[in-house]
Amino acid sequence: MLRIHFTTTDLARTHVAEGPDPLWEVVFSLHMLRARYGRVPFAEWRRDVRADLRRHGNTDEVRQLLPLLPDASYFPDFLTPPEGLLGLEEGVEAIVATPRERIDHELGILNERVGAPSWSQQLTDRAPHARRRLGRMISGYHERALAPYWPAIQRRAAADRAVRTRARQTGGVGGVHGLLAGFRPAMRWRPPVLEIPAHPVDRNLHLQGRGLLLVPSQFLWSRPVPLADPDLPPTVLYPLDRDPDWTKPAPHGSAGAAGDPLARLLGSTRAQVLRAAVTVPNTSELARHVGISASAASQHAAVLRESGLLVSHRHANSVFHQLSSLGSALLRQTGKESAAEP
Repeated sequence: MLRIHFTTTDLARTHVAEGPDPLWEVVFSLHMLRARYGRVPFAEWRRDVRADLRRHGNTDEVRQLLPLLPDASYFPDFLTPPEGLLGLEEGVEAIVATPRERIDHELGILNERVGAPSWSQQLTDRAPHARRRLGRMISGYHERALAPYWPAIQRRAAADRAVRTRARQTGGVGGVHGLLAGFRPAMRWRPPVLEIPAHPVDRNLHLQGRGLLLVPSQFLWSRPVPLADPDLPPTVLYPLDRDPDWTKPAPHGSAGAAGDPLARLLGSTRAQVLRAAVTVPNTSELARHVGISASAASQHAAVLRESGLLVSHRHANSVFHQLSSLGSALLRQTGKESAAEP
């Protein structure tokens, strides 16, 4: 069991990431690609990705990546740097720039536990050629296995974050008690300790004022996963709820509007923005939830605000939205009409 100890400062600094980390998704999707678990929700993804990897000649690179990122209790932390939350390119650049001494240390741990691939020792060379090649391998795999599905993954993460945000709004100490309590049964919140019962190693992690970052993952299958090195920024990955239809695109355009009175009135995208505003608070999160750019989300929100359906206010660098009484009434009415249609 892992026990994560919080101070009051840690609670104030604990938050959910705005979206999934592409490098962590590379790791967990590689595990999922050859795993026996997750057969129902990932069967279609596995079939299509394997075919695409073969078609574009990426299978050899995947075979090289797999032993470097084993589905085990440890894989090198330098492969999932914090910069990954800024985007794939930034994360890959951070991997390439990792000090050779750190790579050598973490590969040594990997070798002791499960065995490191022989080629990985090239990553400690003074010349960065091998590290750049590793970056290209990761980017190539991401392009085939994740990029086509990234909008769907982001929509799922945005919906999850909306639920977490609502839980935080009803909790104590800045809402973090409600947030952390919402991760049962995978994690148990016994203030001031968060327990991960299924963690393979019995240890305690004291946050010491650093707070905790919680990152959602589409491909993580079972237990939450913390960073292995306690000296790195405290991070825990947690799995999104399982959905066998997650690869299917969200309805949009006229096809989605056919049986939706709100979409017929406002247009499909603007209807999605209005509905998302029930639980998704700011413009950037609206954009991720609906699968559009931030500028497009801002434009749609402006039209809805001018029509009296939304109320917006700025805080720091973000604009937050909520339904007006008219917007709430419209959602209720169109929901009744939609339910009444044959």
